[in-house]
Amino acid sequence: MKKTGGELIVEALKANGVKRLSCVPGESFLAALDALRDSDIDVLVCRQEGGAAMMADCWGRLTGEPGICMVTRGPGATNASAGLHISRQDSIPMILFIGQVQREAREREAFQEVEFRRAFTEFAKWVGEIDDAARIPEFVTRAFAVATSGRPGPVVLTLPEDMLRDEVEAPRARHYANVEAHPGRRQIDDFYLRLLKAERPMVILGGTRWDADAVADFQSFAERFQLPVGCSFRRQMLFDHLHPSYAGDVGIGINPALAKEIKESDLLILLGSRMSEMPSSSYTLIDVPYPQQSLVHIYPDPSELGRVYRPDLAICAAPADFVAALADLEAPAEPHWTERTAGLHQAYLAWSTPPTTGPGAVHMGPIMEWLEANTRPETIFTNGAGNYATWVHRFHRFRRFNTQAAPTSGSMGYGLPAAVAAKRLFPEREVICFAGDGCFLMHGQEFATAIRYGLPIIAVVVNNGIYGTIRMHQEREYPGRVSSTDLTNPDFAALARAYGGHGETVETTADFAPAFERARASGKPAIIEVKLDPEAITPTRTLSEIAQTKSR
Repeated sequence: MKKTGGELIVEALKANGVKRLSCVPGESFLAALDALRDSDIDVLVCRQEGGAAMMADCWGRLTGEPGICMVTRGPGATNASAGLHISRQDSIPMILFIGQVQREAREREAFQEVEFRRAFTEFAKWVGEIDDAARIPEFVTRAFAVATSGRPGPVVLTLPEDMLRDEVEAPRARHYANVEAHPGRRQIDDFYLRLLKAERPMVILGGTRWDADAVADFQSFAERFQLPVGCSFRRQMLFDHLHPSYAGDVGIGINPALAKEIKESDLLILLGSRMSEMPSSSYTLIDVPYPQQSLVHIYPDPSELGRVYRPDLAICAAPADFVAALADLEAPAEPHWTERTAGLHQAYLAWSTPPTTGPGAVHMGPIMEWLEANTRPETIFTNGAGNYATWVHRFHRFRRFNTQAAPTSGSMGYGLPAAVAAKRLFPEREVICFAGDGCFLMHGQEFATAIRYGLPIIAVVVNNGIYGTIRMHQEREYPGRVSSTDLTNPDFAALARAYGGHGETVETTADFAPAFERARASGKPAIIEVKLDPEAITPTRTLSEIAQTKSR
């Protein structure tokens, strides 16, 4: 039976387990949109392609299966590249389908034409174009396999619009095959002997390809061995922060006590983490290429093992497979490092206790304390990039897997689209987006998407009227010479109401709790604008203090 290319695309998506996708419609893939109309795939129509791609990234981040996004050619696809870059640097499985110019017009710089195999090579693991509709099952199945295997990441498939209209006979699509790399017995024995000989071991968890069972099983392993465990930048949901083995997050603004212990450890175990620039404190925690610590690196892609750091033991395995192999290892009766683990956890608890005061009438410390006491462990927190995110990363104590969606690539604008996607995926869970005023307006139009689909997210917009992170660096490097970092903002609460949502303005610390409760009770998508003094640039230092440090 002949089917159109559009119908074959939808059939291949369903065969590979796709239940939802995000898109901004375009005339270049009308045949696929028509086929989606007759399917049960949940289509989330967005307002800008960057937000749509970030939503797909969030789905890939929270499910481990490729998030799916469809956009049109030219400006639509280049808008989506922001989300594509996040997925690439964060190792998130995603597939971006791009409507393309008709085949006969290629290489003429036709309307909105881009040669994506040249343009997107740096953004994706694979960029392909489907010239023959009969090969759609082959290309789509391969896209799923590439996106999920080894180090996960995004794949781009371009779809010439005339190809999508072609009627052809093609084999029925099948589900892609999962590719796993299991640790060898000799490697596990080697790892075990190194651990038993260590005096100051340290584990850092990170990366993707985790699931709830692997997280729980590794926590049990760490508990049996009383090991200190840290989580790399924006991967805090991989370990319960109140567990006695938890030592803190290994990211921007790391606890100095934790950084010292990592540098002085005699056995450093990187599980699932690449330890790129941010978690490695600009490559200062671990020497490149030869670490001072004995390094065991477990990662699912062999091309990453030894790429930056030369490990003493390299194990090519996904986190879940490695953790499963640890189940029968017997813990020593009295590990050498027990007191050190306890001390690191106490240091974390002190580090993650927020300050109660600061400049201005709004203090973020008591706000974070209130949220800790009044949100459930399964609450999902999302954010983009900016100094405001420190309040979440340092002072929110993550307790469960799949409660964090934030870009390790440091991309602004991610929090709101991610919150929309997370609420669509988990409608029964509360979803809280943290955003700065600059960050929110990168993709704030996706608040309209939350309104359209009735997704009652709560966006906490920390408004200090500046691009705060850049101003902080500016004041440090060029004190008193402010340039290009002041912002003029709308009334965010009024903006929420204009969209049809709930809006609140917080001008004193005491305003926050009742404002949040009203937002929660409204049952609508909500924006809570928190007016923060720009001097409150970090939890412990003001802008003026940073500038004075440089001037001295």
